Amino acid sequence: MTDTLEFEPTAYHIKKSNEGPALDIADFNLWYGEKQALFDNNLEIQKGQVTALIGPSGCGKSTLLRCLNRMNDLVDDLRIEGRITVDGFDIYGRGVDVIALRKRMGMVFQKPNPFAMSIYDNITYPLRVDGVSKKSILDETVERALQQSALWNEVKDRLNDSALGLSGGQQQRLCIARAVASDPEVLLMDEPCSALDPIATARIEELIEELKGTYSIVMVTHSMAQAARVSDNTAFMYLGRLIEYGETDTIFTNPRKSRTNDYVTGRFG
Repeated sequence: MTDTLEFEPTAYHIKKSNEGPALDIADFNLWYGEKQALFDNNLEIQKGQVTALIGPSGCGKSTLLRCLNRMNDLVDDLRIEGRITVDGFDIYGRGVDVIALRKRMGMVFQKPNPFAMSIYDNITYPLRVDGVSKKSILDETVERALQQSALWNEVKDRLNDSALGLSGGQQQRLCIARAVASDPEVLLMDEPCSALDPIATARIEELIEELKGTYSIVMVTHSMAQAARVSDNTAFMYLGRLIEYGETDTIFTNPRKSRTNDYVTGRFG
């Protein structure tokens, strides 16, 4: 890695989706108190594609991801500048319904976090919160979500069993099913395979491939091999800044920035 910490403008070279961006991040900065964590990030997340956020620990990947559905709102002394827009409206604008926003941005966390209730109730939980109680709608949603998460055939005969009895990989797929149950536009995944074994990881990666197109997926991963396998576009972040954003093949084989090349070739990180 070069010794200088001077930062040049982001290298930005992606093919735009025919449908346009799902999310547009513009001149986005974030502070925790006096400490600035994100610096002038600009990023278009393309509809129907998988975008991977990579970079060393502490570089701002998860912080940026959590800004996309305002999960950082409860952090004390948080301050932001810039814009994140969905369909032309600023998600940090005055009067934005944060609950409605989060329904459009399904979230899957690093460790599986099923609720201590049945498989069925886990998936129908977001619908019941919205006041949906008609059994035919709930049943249809459960089957659809489990089919989408490639879990239906494994659990269809035990929907009333506790979700805590599932394996780790099954629990993570259940969490994906719960995330898609409310039919979001974007899926946010924060290292969704880091707590899983290689077999379960491979299944989640296959699932991501199946879900893209239906959803726009933004995934934080520490695994460059995983980013290379499953993403269409990759954004490399370093010290809170977006250094380079491009098609994944280009980022890993012919990056334009020396700092990106140093990271993907293992010289640091």
